Amino acid sequence: MPTTRTTGHFTFADWKESAVTGEDGLPRLANATVTNAFSGGIEAEATTCDYAITYLAGEAGAFAGMELVAGRVDGRAGAFVLEERGRFEDDGTVHCGFEVVEGSGTGELTGLRGTGGFTYRHGETKVAYTFEYGLE
Repeated sequence: MPTTRTTGHFTFADWKESAVTGEDGLPRLANATVTNAFSGGIEAEATTCDYAITYLAGEAGAFAGMELVAGRVDGRAGAFVLEERGRFEDDGTVHCGFEVVEGSGTGELTGLRGTGGFTYRHGETKVAYTFEYGLE
């Protein structure tokens, strides 16, 4: 299957986080529901994303989540789900890799496979991403 590499940006449209645990001396757990807006190779006005987060020492930690993207990839309309895993540092830098959940593509994105990622630095309003994908 030939692959295509595309790039773009996304912005955080909404972030709602709630604590799951908060006991002193233990890692903290939280859930976050996030809405992102993608432009570039992936176009989506409002994704739906849910993260499970663990905060370790200071503000460092890790997260995993699923994001439903409904829109277009290089002009092809449909929807798909991204499985995301990442970590964040005390300085606010976030590193994330993502992969299309096999079988989640719909419409013109049926059979979509792909991987990508991003690095966010504290204070950025737009986050650059890369995405390499193919269609079966």
